[in-house]
Amino acid sequence: MANKEDSPKLVALIPARGGSVRVPGKNTRLLAGHPLIAYTISAAIESGVFDTVVVSTDEKRTAEIGRYYGAEAPFLRPARYSESTSPDIEFVVHALDKYKKSGTEFDAFSILRPTSPFRKPQTIQRAWSEFQATGPSVDSLRAVERCNEHPMKMWVIRGNLMHPLFAFGPQDQPWHSSQYPTLPEIYVQNASLEIAWSRVALEGRTIAGETIMPFLTVDDEGIDVNNKYDWAIVEQMIAAGDAKLPEVHQAPYQD
Repeated sequence: MANKEDSPKLVALIPARGGSVRVPGKNTRLLAGHPLIAYTISAAIESGVFDTVVVSTDEKRTAEIGRYYGAEAPFLRPARYSESTSPDIEFVVHALDKYKKSGTEFDAFSILRPTSPFRKPQTIQRAWSEFQATGPSVDSLRAVERCNEHPMKMWVIRGNLMHPLFAFGPQDQPWHSSQYPTLPEIYVQNASLEIAWSRVALEGRTIAGETIMPFLTVDDEGIDVNNKYDWAIVEQMIAAGDAKLPEVHQAPYQD
């Protein structure tokens, strides 16, 4: 799992706080026989690019499940960093600081969210290779995909009238009345993965920095599971063979 000695040290940070409003206990809820978080841990370990794979959680049970599937969970995240409104930078700096105090420093970190279970080891390898190729010229990499709902076709409502989010395009024609092939290509971020140099978080107090490169996910790599509707859809996709989860080598976790 470790990098070569002359390569940057990279840590995978898997955020898995206990609270979830839309799907209670989603990070440890079973999907195709394993807790959801197991697929992210497995993909991270199998990718072979990380020196350490860490679960950042405020729950003892989630930490136990993380360790069962091969991740480290040497500390619990403080409750103040585990609210539904807590910014990501808090758990990232908390983890990097904890490891630094124990004598381990990482050059870069990757955020791998359990809600993207279809991210493969090869996905991570591709992203890390693309990020490394840029060297220090960019602060971070973020997964994106083409928008299905184009913002040029979106509106805001004020009172009993609505106004286009974006007004006019070429030749003074409104974007909302333009054909889709004439609209600019727009990408939306997904939760599949992020990679950044540690200095971006520790010095700049941000997980992204100012120079951000895109990482284009393909097929099922960027599917995000965040609510009950998403869950039902991915279960159908798995059953139909339309989406494939990373292989998990452990037997299913038992409480």
